[in-house]
Formats: sequence, structure tokens, C-alpha cells
Amino acid sequence: MDKCFEFPWQACSYFVTNRSEVSLQVLTLSMLGGLLGSQSSSKDFGENMLSSVARQAIQQLFTRSESVDVSIRCAPASKILQGIVDSFQMKGRGLVIKKMFEAEAMEFETDAVSLDMSGLIGGKIRLKQATHAIATVTMTEAGINKAFTADLVEKHLRDVTSEEATSMSGGDPVSFRDVQMKLLPNQRVKITAKTDLPNRDDLPISLSAKVTVERRRRVVFTDLAFEPDDVPEDVQWLSEAMIPGFIGVLNQMVDLERFDLDGVSLRVNQLDVKGKQLLFNGYAEIEHFPGM
Repeated sequence: MDKCFEFPWQACSYFVTNRSEVSLQVLTLSMLGGLLGSQSSSKDFGENMLSSVARQAIQQLFTRSESVDVSIRCAPASKILQGIVDSFQMKGRGLVIKKMFEAEAMEFETDAVSLDMSGLIGGKIRLKQATHAIATVTMTEAGINKAFTADLVEKHLRDVTSEEATSMSGGDPVSFRDVQMKLLPNQRVKITAKTDLPNRDDLPISLSAKVTVERRRRVVFTDLAFEPDDVPEDVQWLSEAMIPGFIGVLNQMVDLERFDLDGVSLRVNQLDVKGKQLLFNGYAEIEHFPGM
């Protein structure tokens, strides 16, 4: 039996009592069409519906989040029925990624995006094609140092066998521990660590370096300088000799793919140090909306 509804709530009521006669997709289109055709409620309904779906999916990607706000803009709202939105913006604070990496803040925003209507009808936001978004990730000095204690990071610092790292150990594997980083002005950092050698336990390593980004994906430390003030005078020569091997390990392991989310890959154009914060500015390659 055909039904014609003057208001969307009538369609919802009919669906609840006559499930066998109305499909979910028809109901969704009926409600969308009715609400998006109303001047008073169309804009808020359409944007809020999409924002809510995206926010719930994105929140599930983080081990912990202080806040995640998603804003989807579309004017006129009727464009949503064509699968077109003007912009998608995500702002998150206090984020923990993959149980070990802390980001004080993460933001990305797209331009116009085309959506797959078949997914939208089913309550999912699917892209017709990949898109780019302006992206910013902010890490604190405390968050960086906490990341150095993560199992995945410590694994790369243990039993290093590179020629540079083992030049002072007689070829035996070397491990680095107690890594600490201090952010300095002029895009520089101070890094300290400890290692054990056959003839010296708890050998301190201390250096300063310029922090930059390579190929938009990897953080690297260049323009190295030995910092002797933190090292006993009798082993300063030995500590300085260990710097190339230690930095070689760091330069191979600080890859921004560790901050990738489901369907979202980060590319960094610029890296800045501001006070106790490290800022990554670039763009995100979005293959699909997280969780969709």
C-alpha cells in the first residue's frame, strides 16, 4: 500500500508499525528529503547528522581523547542529497594514538567532498574518491618523552648492530635507554641518553641538533653538536664518538606513519618548535573516512 507523508515524523511512525512495507533506504530518503526541504531545519539537520556519524567513527580510532569535534558544512543543505558537502573539519585534543603516542592537538579540514549516496543512506560516510585536507598535529615536550618509553620505540633502541653504533663496543650490539628530548629555540632540540659499553656502564650521551622533516614523512636530526657539560670529562671523547650511531637509529625510526589513522595518512611540509610544543604542518591524504 502506497503512503504519502506530509511530515517526516509520520514516516517514522509508519515505519515502526509497518516494517514489512517500508524499506530502510526509502525511509531515510523520505526523512532526508522532508527535512532538507524545510528552510527552518534543513541546514542544522543535514550537517549535524553527518557530523555525528563522522565524530563517532573518529573517536573510536583513539585509545583516549579529551575531545573530538567534527564539523561538516553544506550550503544549500539540499546538496547533501547529491552527495556533495562544502567542507569537512576535525579538531581533536588530548589524543592518544595506538596506545602510546600522545598528540596535544590534531586538526584537518578538506575543501568540497563528493560522497557515495549508497553509504550515506546506510548511515555511513563514504568518499567517491580520495581527497586532501590541510592538517596540523601538535605534540608537547612531555608527550614526546613519553613516546620514547613506548615498547615499540624501545624495541628499535635495543641491540643495535649498525657499524656506527658498534664502533666503540668491539662489534657487540649496543642498546640506548633513558632518552630525553628538550625543545630549544630556532628549531633545535637537546637529546640525552645512556648506553653501556664493555669498558663503561651508564655512559651518558648529550647533543643538540636541528629537527626537520625529510620527504614529508620522517623526522630527522641534523647539524649535530656535542654537549659536553652533561658528560664527565674523562669519557667525553667516548660519548662524542657514540653520537653518530645513536642519531642514526633515531633518524630511521621517527616516521610519521605512526600517526596515520584508518584511511588517513599525514604528509608534513613544515615542522616548527614553539616553546614546549612541536608543530607538524602539512596535509592529510584521506582515502576514506575513518571507520567507514
